[in-house]
Amino acid sequence: MAIVGGGGWTLEACADVTRFLATYDLPAACTFRRQDIIDNTHPNYVGDLSPGSNPALLERVRKSDLLLVIGSRLDEISTQRYTLIDAPVPRQILIHVHPDSDVLGSVYQTQLPIQSGMPGFAAAAAGLAGADGAQAWAEWRAAARADYEEALIPSPYDGDLDLGRCMVWLRENLPDDAIIAIDGGNFSAWPMRFLTWRQPRTQLAPQAGAMGACAPAAVAASLLRPDRLVLGFAGDGGFMMTCQEMATAVQYGATPIYMVFDNGMFGTIRMYQEREHPRRTIGSALLNPDFAALARAYGAHGKTVARTEEFMPAFERARDSAKCALIHLKMDPEVITTRASLGEIRDAALAKAKRVLERNSG
Repeated sequence: MAIVGGGGWTLEACADVTRFLATYDLPAACTFRRQDIIDNTHPNYVGDLSPGSNPALLERVRKSDLLLVIGSRLDEISTQRYTLIDAPVPRQILIHVHPDSDVLGSVYQTQLPIQSGMPGFAAAAAGLAGADGAQAWAEWRAAARADYEEALIPSPYDGDLDLGRCMVWLRENLPDDAIIAIDGGNFSAWPMRFLTWRQPRTQLAPQAGAMGACAPAAVAASLLRPDRLVLGFAGDGGFMMTCQEMATAVQYGATPIYMVFDNGMFGTIRMYQEREHPRRTIGSALLNPDFAALARAYGAHGKTVARTEEFMPAFERARDSAKCALIHLKMDPEVITTRASLGEIRDAALAKAKRVLERNSG
């Protein structure tokens, strides 16, 4: 299994590493918010290592006999809080490529450390001749790819606004070179799980989960590449931190389309509160403005969407407006992630607390 991530990737390096992966038919996963390094439609791409990773992918990483890590530090997020790979001695053979020698061997002992920048390593790897034994894992690679494709299908949802269906529609209709900026927060699981990236340097997102990054990033991308469609995904809490950048967009002619996921709360914080202290939440509820009206007040296009069937025409009108636009997505506050609701998180936390109490009393 190849794990690809980190920084320093050029367009040529992305193409070279993809050619290397194809030559050896290696399954490759990208790390958190580095999904644009490899074309997600390529048969060797098998998913991303992030907080919402496909459990099937995590199991395949665990069962790998060799890990080729290219560019990633193997940090807390990509290793699922350092539980995915045994430390300090991995069960797998580990080949680790990174430009910083201090990273190599700092957490995981590696049989072959390679200090190199991404362009240099990728070019050298792309020039290697293929191995006769590559077909030995072709079936395993194909199965990993099938796991990824299955995870792109959202679960059925009978609520008013099915965000999974909305993301699938975007995936099928966005141009390959669309630039997508994503803020920090639980809402980001929707675009990161169900969208696909086809070209390098089309994903702008803070790895540290910084809220408020999306709005200015989308403006900058639109100003730099006015010929490209630019989308910004943000939660209500994060967008309120930098929403005034819509004024910058209107003033200088930038045309990003923002999608604001409004569930009336700091969703990530609320999730942690419910998980650690069920029914004892504080300071996570939000009193939000009418985001569509706020956009119009700045001179941008604004539209509120509360039902699935409203999303597609709303997006087309936003795109056709040829100016900064905002789609206000009115979410069910109970739907906090793509995998679990607040109620499920709360019930699981209460059940765990009950087991602890029963064990201690016994």
